[in-house]
Amino acid sequence: MGTSLGGGYWRLWTSAALSNLADGILKFALPLLAIGYTRSPALIAGLTFAFTLPWLVFALPAGAIADRRDRRSLMLLANVARATLLAGLLVTVLLDAGSIWILYVAALGTGIAETFYDTASQAIVPQLVGRDKLPRANSRLYAAETTALELAGPPAAGLLVATAAALSLETPIVLWAAAIVVLLFVRGSFKVGTTDRRPELRTEIAEGLRFVWRTGILRTFTVMTGIFNFASSAIQAVLVLYAVGPASAMGLSEQAYGWLLSLVAAGCLAGSFFAEPAERVLGTARAIGVSFFLGAASLGVPALTADPVIIGAAFFVGGVGLIVSNVTTVSLRQRVTPDRLLGRTNSSHRLVAYGTRPLGALAGGLLAQSFGLQTVFAVMSLLAVSTVFGATKVTATAVAEAERHAVRSSP
Repeated sequence: MGTSLGGGYWRLWTSAALSNLADGILKFALPLLAIGYTRSPALIAGLTFAFTLPWLVFALPAGAIADRRDRRSLMLLANVARATLLAGLLVTVLLDAGSIWILYVAALGTGIAETFYDTASQAIVPQLVGRDKLPRANSRLYAAETTALELAGPPAAGLLVATAAALSLETPIVLWAAAIVVLLFVRGSFKVGTTDRRPELRTEIAEGLRFVWRTGILRTFTVMTGIFNFASSAIQAVLVLYAVGPASAMGLSEQAYGWLLSLVAAGCLAGSFFAEPAERVLGTARAIGVSFFLGAASLGVPALTADPVIIGAAFFVGGVGLIVSNVTTVSLRQRVTPDRLLGRTNSSHRLVAYGTRPLGALAGGLLAQSFGLQTVFAVMSLLAVSTVFGATKVTATAVAEAERHAVRSSP
């Protein structure tokens, strides 16, 4: 089964796993480093805001550039930029010149590079495998990314920070360098379209936006994901204050907190093997509705209890739902989108889907500052559950019509 996806795909898979492990370590290490400078919920949440703000600002240009340039080259450049930026942060830590504001700069810079990397990475998959293999290819890719980003990343970050702050920064640099080397062995050209004079960038961006808006099923996915990510980002931004330290409700250590978060990823890993059969058995529409509900319901459990076992179990189940919904919706989006529009379609979706994350992080910090942490968990969980109503528009008929239209539009 695995070999049918091709050697180029598996090299991309390996590079993505290394790159996402670096991401996972950094994203969980920076908040742990930050609580050494401040315990302010607003300032801690601001790190998530800085990480995710680039999706709101740079998503559309990233998509247009991914459709103009060689997508593999864009991914290579993004990883070089991330490793270089983190090397600069490492120097400040070694010189004992670190501060919360320097962490903000690192979060923002790596977030910008991630925007370009992820947009190109998702667009390149259909160029490496046939469209009939997309659910399998995306499942395997999500399994690797989730395992690296969220299953291995959090506990590794906790261990590295506890050992030495510098080590938590050195490790991602090495991992990004290794990802670059592996990606160099993905052979071929991954530029789409012709070399003729192209329209202005804003014209191409507008074309991608129109495609998503006019394709009702893609528009629905985008709105559902945007609301869900707003809610989940608000919770993630302040969860460290609820969980870590003797004064917190859960009283966990940095290492235990990393393991708690890794249960989300463990659920995602398990879900990645269910995604393809779930879509086949339940159908695309019902699989999306059920998986969204599981992910949304899990967010509210910390509002009801501080028991790490119960919260961990809920996070695991939520992870299963999260990955099934991701694989199903991404595979469908790739099937109904022409190759030349994939970068812009992905970025138009992520402008809303990911662009709401910084807004959610900001809202979570402010809400926690004013009303307490459990209010954030309760309010945001209810908001996330509301997205399930959007799944009622994702009918089997709507899915079939979108796929038929894609066939008619293919050159």
